Amino acid sequence: MQIGELAKKSGCDAETVRYYEREGLLPAPARTASGYRRYEQPHLEQLAFIRHCRSLDMSLADIRRLQDYHLHPSAAPCDDINALLDAQIGRIHQQIASLQRLEQQLLTLRARCDAPHTVADCGILKTLEGAASGEGCVCHDADAPH
Repeated sequence: MQIGELAKKSGCDAETVRYYEREGLLPAPARTASGYRRYEQPHLEQLAFIRHCRSLDMSLADIRRLQDYHLHPSAAPCDDINALLDAQIGRIHQQIASLQRLEQQLLTLRARCDAPHTVADCGILKTLEGAASGEGCVCHDADAPH
């Protein structure tokens, strides 16, 4: 199949396929006499593997490691794979905590304008303008980066 068909079957665009090839995540396909890429079923399966890992927000480096284990399985325990997933879970916990802080900051900022006002009297805009001028901001505590 050509790149367009592979892209369609995999649910991604052709540029993404090319990107994964450049990054070494997808093996280079054979070429026709006229230079067109010819993809086979293993390319589609590998692309599905990559996309599944990306849906789990895994980095390209982690996907490479998982691909290596997949392509070169051994009788060794899968402790490294478990550690890779544990690290990803840790990153997700950090993202959740960061998003919770962001939510609290936005709620604090939103509370600055909890009654109907004109735009000229909007507490949210006044707070943002003050912060842009170097004043303290109610939505960021002293230790948080702005």
